This record gives sequence, C-alpha cells and structure tokens, in this order.
Amino acid sequence: MVSQEQRRRQLAREKFLRQQQRRTEARRKSRVRNSVIASVLGVILVGSGALYATGALEQGDDKTNANAEVTPSAAPTSKAPDPCDKPAEGKVKTETWKKEPAVAIDKSAKYTLKLDTTCGEIDVALKASAAPHTVNSFDFLAKKGYFDHSKCHRLTTSGIYVLQCGDPTGTGTGGPGYTIPDENLKDKSLKDNIYPAGTVAMANTGQANSGGSQFFLVYQDSQLPPSYTPFGTISDAGMKVLKKIADAGENTGAGDGAPNATVVIDKATVTKS
Repeated sequence: MVSQEQRRRQLAREKFLRQQQRRTEARRKSRVRNSVIASVLGVILVGSGALYATGALEQGDDKTNANAEVTPSAAPTSKAPDPCDKPAEGKVKTETWKKEPAVAIDKSAKYTLKLDTTCGEIDVALKASAAPHTVNSFDFLAKKGYFDHSKCHRLTTSGIYVLQCGDPTGTGTGGPGYTIPDENLKDKSLKDNIYPAGTVAMANTGQANSGGSQFFLVYQDSQLPPSYTPFGTISDAGMKVLKKIADAGENTGAGDGAPNATVVIDKATVTKS
C-alpha cells in the first residue's frame, strides 16, 4: 500500500521530469532556429517587382520569427507605451519603375538622408562614393516621395537588433519595381561579420544584387554575413530616436515583429552638401 507521503513524492518527481523534458525540447528548438540567421532581412523577387519577405532571425529559448511555426508555450510580453506621435496626414505612393534610375549623383559630394519620423528625426550620413547606386536610388525615390507616410514595419530585438523600413505597403512585401547592385560589402566598418550600431544597410533576398527600397537601421551591434550593402551612418541624435523605438519593443513578444511604437516616415529627404 502506497502512503500519502510516498504518493506525494512520486507526483513531485513526475512533475519535475515533465518540466525537464519541456526545457530540453525548448533548447533543441532554439538551436534549430539559431542556425538559420543567414536568411535574415530577406526579399523575394516576383516578376519585375521586388517583394520583401521577413526572414529567419536568431532567437532565444521559446522564441520564434514571423515565418516560423509559433511555439505554443511562447507568451507575449506586456506591451510598452507608444512613445511616438500620430503620423502626418497623407497617403503612401504606389508608383513603381521598370528599371533602376541612371546614376546622377556626384560621387565626390556629401549627401545626407533625413528621415522625419513620428518618433523623431533620424539623420544619416550617406556613403556616395562607396555605394553610388544605392545612394542614387535613395535620392531618386526620396524626390518622388516614395518613402513619405510609409511605416517602418519590422523590429528585431533578439539575435540581431534592427529596425526595417522602406516598404510603402507596410507589410514587408513592397518594392520599387527594380533592383540595385550590391555595393561596399568590404566596408572597413564591417569586422568579424558584425554590422555595428549606427549602420544603415540594404535588405535583400539573400541573392546577389537583389536590393530594392527596403533598408534597415542597426541600433545595437548585430552579427550578420557581409551581404547587405552598408550605405550610411546614423547621427548620435538619430541613435537616441532608434533607442526609444527599440525600448518600446515589438508586438509578438518573440523578438521579431512590428514595432509597438508608431514608426512612420512622414518625410524622407536627401540633401547634397
């Protein structure tokens, strides 16, 4: 006959074993997810348009990305208050183009990208001589108002630390209709496969020369293969704005989702100096 005390101990042992099994399975899933970081910030090309898709990100235990199967035990974190203002009135542009615009910038001049966002102003010193096709494309698109009123649709807070913008659809599937070549992949700032905080770089499909309009802003050193064109450096004031956005978190609680902050580019301007 089993005493109540023996039964209690047996149940306690069984509960402990179940907890250990769940933790082991969670660590196994995490290792699988962490092995696919190379597909981060991806783009899918469909026809003549560049369609950007969310790629896999390195995650911690019990976390997953927007494309992967959701782990049932992953609980969303509490949502932080929105630190940003309401967007300015206006509509996003839907125009696309069949081919990359001819390079018309002065490669020897200095150019600055200013993003007037709902969360504050982000100034970016552009690398015109090192990435002329990329900077020229941004100059062209900014003059067309292509980025105006568009959302920054993706924030990653685990494994890599970036805010992704540049898609007028706000879904991660938009592009200008053309692609631009990879540039500046041997930039001296990229060491040991680290994109340092303050870097602005292009998203792509993982295929060569597949960038379009989507770009990402690095708010904390992030380990990535040197496959994404680095074309600008964020000002100190702009980094404070990015920090505010990052501190508000993302909406899945899993480290990869839409920002909790209302991040909208009211106006994008490229200025030559």
